Amino acid sequence: MTPRPGQSLETPPVFDRLTTPVVHLLLAVAAVIIFALGFLVVADVIGRGVFNSPVKGTPELVSMSIVIICFLLAPYAVQSGGMLKADILVGAFGARGQAFSELASGVLGALLFGLIVWGGAMPALEAFTAGEYEGEGALRVPAWPARVIVVAGAALVVLIYLARAVRALRVLFDRAHAA
Repeated sequence: MTPRPGQSLETPPVFDRLTTPVVHLLLAVAAVIIFALGFLVVADVIGRGVFNSPVKGTPELVSMSIVIICFLLAPYAVQSGGMLKADILVGAFGARGQAFSELASGVLGALLFGLIVWGGAMPALEAFTAGEYEGEGALRVPAWPARVIVVAGAALVVLIYLARAVRALRVLFDRAHAA
């Protein structure tokens, strides 16, 4: 149950079985959006350079898509252990230090993304009910999908961080009783 030095703590298997398919679906959706954005930008550049007529609304679509992509990828980054951390420093403190680091990381990460959920929930609801749009003129892009994805992605990240913190607590208590 105790991780080896240098090995990352994993979330409980039951939680992984519930969240991994969702996280992978979000990853696939982000990949499709990135792929489609590539075609949009190429069409915009070709239209601008060859036909002197860019694709209307490209800046609005790209700016909204970047936010959407980031929050679709955030749960995968946290779940896979790809978030920024100093492995050398944590590894120097052994299994207890690693468990404490995971606990602190889980609590602080949940707090940060929890603040995003708390601060973004009402604006997302208001954007949906009021019909908020980005852009002027030829293409007006609804703002609510990006706002809802930010809140939903951040909420999933909170759950993943909390699960990691619980797992770290279990390791800390198991180590304390074993010593």
